[in-house]
Amino acid sequence: MLLVDADRPEPVRGGARELAVFLTPEPGAEAKEVEETIEGLLLRLEEFCSLADMIRSDTSQILEENIPLLKAKVVEMRGIYAKVDQLEAFVKMVRRHVSFLEAHVLQAERDHGALSQALRKWLGSSGLPALGNVHLGALQNFPPPSRSRDQPRL
Repeated sequence: MLLVDADRPEPVRGGARELAVFLTPEPGAEAKEVEETIEGLLLRLEEFCSLADMIRSDTSQILEENIPLLKAKVVEMRGIYAKVDQLEAFVKMVRRHVSFLEAHVLQAERDHGALSQALRKWLGSSGLPALGNVHLGALQNFPPPSRSRDQPRL
């Protein structure tokens, strides 16, 4: 407890006022700090809003421009896929026909192999060169066989 002289109450009161002023925080500094924080938050909010607007405009651009282009490409690709499927079916059919023809050629060679060997022996004994023994140099003196217009080129 302070001993207060009843005769001099003024200095104690003045000291208490000075101490109160010293200990009381300055309202201007706190207010300034709060205002700076609010300004920072408002700035971030504005950046967020502009980013959201940019995303909305990009989304509308995608929906209005890019989606129709993609749809047209999908339709175009469906046609290409159909052609590829047709080509695959054609190749499969040709493969079956070629296999069938190869089997028939092999069977014909087996069936007529003995006849061709006998024919080669007979031609060889008669003094004529065998059909399989003709040299390419001898064929160069002969003109190439003529083709008719109806024959396809190979």
